[in-house]
Amino acid sequence: MRLVVYEALTRSLTPVFNEKVLCGLGREVQSTGLLAEDAIARALSSLRRFRALCHVMHVGRTFVVATAACRDASNGADFIARAERVLGLKIEILSGTREAKLSALGVISGIHQPDGIVGDLGGGSLELIDVRGHRAGRGVSLPLGGLALQDLSRKSVKRAERIVREQLAELHWLKTGRGRTFYAVGGTWRSLARLHISQTGYPLHVMHGYSIPADEALAFAQRLKRQAPGGAVPDIEAVADARRPLLAYAALVLEHIIRVVKPKTIVISTFGVREGLLYSELPVKEQRKDGLLAAAHDLNVLRSRSPRHAEELFDWTERFIKAARLIETPEEKRFRHAACLLADIGWRAHPDYRGEQSLNLIANGNFGPITHEGRAFLGLTVYYRYAGLGAEDGFSPAVAELIPRILLGWAQILGSTIRVAHLISAAQTGVLPATTFKSRGRRLTLLFKPRVAALAGDRIASRFRQLARLVGRSSSIEKR
Repeated sequence: MRLVVYEALTRSLTPVFNEKVLCGLGREVQSTGLLAEDAIARALSSLRRFRALCHVMHVGRTFVVATAACRDASNGADFIARAERVLGLKIEILSGTREAKLSALGVISGIHQPDGIVGDLGGGSLELIDVRGHRAGRGVSLPLGGLALQDLSRKSVKRAERIVREQLAELHWLKTGRGRTFYAVGGTWRSLARLHISQTGYPLHVMHGYSIPADEALAFAQRLKRQAPGGAVPDIEAVADARRPLLAYAALVLEHIIRVVKPKTIVISTFGVREGLLYSELPVKEQRKDGLLAAAHDLNVLRSRSPRHAEELFDWTERFIKAARLIETPEEKRFRHAACLLADIGWRAHPDYRGEQSLNLIANGNFGPITHEGRAFLGLTVYYRYAGLGAEDGFSPAVAELIPRILLGWAQILGSTIRVAHLISAAQTGVLPATTFKSRGRRLTLLFKPRVAALAGDRIASRFRQLARLVGRSSSIEKR
């Protein structure tokens, strides 16, 4: 059972409260056909608290959904009726195909241009569905959730493995995932990822977008499957106690999916059914917005001195790139737009720590459609914007190692460009449009129009000279 309260129903969802209670509703459904009475009591008690929390927090609109355990159990309808009385709300029991579709929409909302197969592993079921961009196929639901497998196999990993193999063998369409991405949704798979992060010493402890090459994920799943039932698992403290008994089942499901689908990469998505449901409530125009830029825009409005300055900064950096004859990919342009929106979010911090705090906020922020490489790039760009080049003791070298050297160089160039712009404008609107660039041969000139000519000065000339050297040019500034 989980309650998540969001700030607003927007393209960039911001949770303001999140509470989970592991009730074990699906614990005995496969063997007895019933929801266990102690699980029902725990669930109803949790729902009373959830209702009170919604009242205290003045929640404006509430969605309540139930999944596999409630739709499969013979006493599921009775439990739902009791739960509706406790909540005073209607509960939607999701069919397997609708649950798969909502999981797919969650991934679509939280991953930039996804292409692969989504697998949502819950306690009672596993939903599988193909996604390409904004399109989702027709999904299926299998009784392969951790609790269901534990129940069906009578806690035998060997029997559970046979069940998984037989169920997946019937889904011939899974082979269309070969060489693509497998998006892993669900709490137990997040626990696997958390364990992998802990064991490998990975520098970002962010679940969403965490990526593991398929061959490495396969070896990890096989190793964990052997260790989890009774052996000592290294760094097991990274996993909540209640999740640990289900790790072996989650690992064997992942192992056989990799064997059947043969994906290139496993990517963890913390966006699933809940986020997909809310995404489906948005107008199509809002759905088509870039979720990264929407989140960056929200932070810009909340934390920047002059939010409208960010768009002027985006135009100014565009003009510089053209004048310097630099080549930028569409993805790099997308990141540049986000960097401009985030460039002033650290101004309230102490000057000595603005770069470091901005890097931590961005790299570990609640962003949806961005890879970990993108997080590192954006964080380092804004770090260089504040701290300048040569001040690289404010972050772990492992963060820089998340991106290729060529992209690190681009972060330094973009950060230095934004650093010049903010010194010129003091983050105020109307200034940057009154400056322009002239390129002649290998020389770049920064021009100030008469109404802002008094802003030109030695510090700007020094920073612009450093920027020009970064892109292999000489420089000058002029007043016109």
